[in-house]
Amino acid sequence: MTSLVALGAGIAVLTGAGAGIGIGIATSKAVESIARQPEASGKISSSLLLGCALAEATAVYGLVVAILIILLLK
Repeated sequence: MTSLVALGAGIAVLTGAGAGIGIGIATSKAVESIARQPEASGKISSSLLLGCALAEATAVYGLVVAILIILLLK
């Protein structure tokens, strides 16, 4: 049972990898957009920050789920 708990927690933490990849792609596209239209940098930056915050929240939720799995299913 303990090994399955560890496996479940490991899978839950993998959301951090997805969030990292998503934030990297979003940042590269935002920089590319600002390079093409510098006058729209304010709108692009605010949209990028909102998207990065949502992606980071997903990673934090995965971490919380992993911690709960470890603590509650011991």
